[in-house]
Amino acid sequence: MEKEKIMECYLDNSATTKVDPDVAELIQKVMTEDYGNPASLHRKGFEAEQHIRKAKKTLSDILKCKESELIFTSGGTESDNLALIGSYFANMRSGNHVVTTRIEHPAVLRTVEYLGTIGAKVDFIDVDSKGHIDTDQLEDAVGDKTAIVSVMHVNNEIGALQPVSDIGRMVHEKNPKCVFHVDDVQGFGKLSLIPKDSNIDLLSVSAHKLHGPKGVGLLFRSEKVKLSPLMHGGGHQGGYRSGTENVPGVAGFALAASKLYEDLEGSYERMTKLKKIFMEGLSETDGVVLNGGDVPYIISLSIRDVRAEVLLHALEEKGVYISSGSACSSNKVRASETLKAMCAETWQLDSTVRISLSSHTTEDEIRYASNQLRTLIPQLRKFVRK
Repeated sequence: MEKEKIMECYLDNSATTKVDPDVAELIQKVMTEDYGNPASLHRKGFEAEQHIRKAKKTLSDILKCKESELIFTSGGTESDNLALIGSYFANMRSGNHVVTTRIEHPAVLRTVEYLGTIGAKVDFIDVDSKGHIDTDQLEDAVGDKTAIVSVMHVNNEIGALQPVSDIGRMVHEKNPKCVFHVDDVQGFGKLSLIPKDSNIDLLSVSAHKLHGPKGVGLLFRSEKVKLSPLMHGGGHQGGYRSGTENVPGVAGFALAASKLYEDLEGSYERMTKLKKIFMEGLSETDGVVLNGGDVPYIISLSIRDVRAEVLLHALEEKGVYISSGSACSSNKVRASETLKAMCAETWQLDSTVRISLSSHTTEDEIRYASNQLRTLIPQLRKFVRK
């Protein structure tokens, strides 16, 4: 009997992406040739500083903002922490009320919970069965003492898209002093979002979600927003984030972003087509429920009578790599806070997987993964205890 051909098919791009070859080449060059400290006054320092300047120009052009409004960080988590804690401490005299949603990334949820332990009054906004926030409840929550509202653009587990532009407008109409923060880690590089056009004061981004390196992120800070630094030292980046910049990471981040923004719409259309192919391959498989699904590159499926962890490892044996949910909190399997907030059925909490695409995903990979999933589901159901 001919041995089955196994294709390596990586579909966990919401957890992290493969670094683009051009980006990896640039990073190596910076690490081995332009390795100076950008704060040094000699030529090697100048060479490194040029990479920082070029990256700021690239990213400020993408976000249509001033270069001085960009702060490089170690990733999305630090960007979220700096945005929330930094703005809370800097603006707490005008109010101690913080509003967010129940489906935020742990980098926001845990940070907001921390603020609650040091005196903040915290409100969590509900979502419906599709993961869309209750905008009426949010509007009612915002008042004169609201210091921060934080809402993610694209949910990392189910791909629910929030109307952040409308929310930003509403927040500032109700309280002009309130700071509006958006976690755009899962949207940047895939959807166009201009902070100033959308009334966004703070915007968090991470490089490794868009074929850039791990360990580098970005915080857009509107020049009108006061921010207290979390890290103190040599006063780098305007005093907002002391510490020598990760020059290779920053350079790679900017190149990865620039490549994606060359054809943002085309990439989105390709991923839309890929999702359609994937779902058509499962159209005759019973007991498969699509959760959320506003964006094509995050596909959350609840599969009745199949445990997510079992399916994940069965697919791994076939070369297909997916996730049982968010990989950003830990490597432990735990019930999804997003699904709980959506009032998902009990069985879904243990039977939901996430398939996430990128601009590098191919049709062959999608067809292969869909075929493997369609074959494995009925096989795994045979082992369910009755």
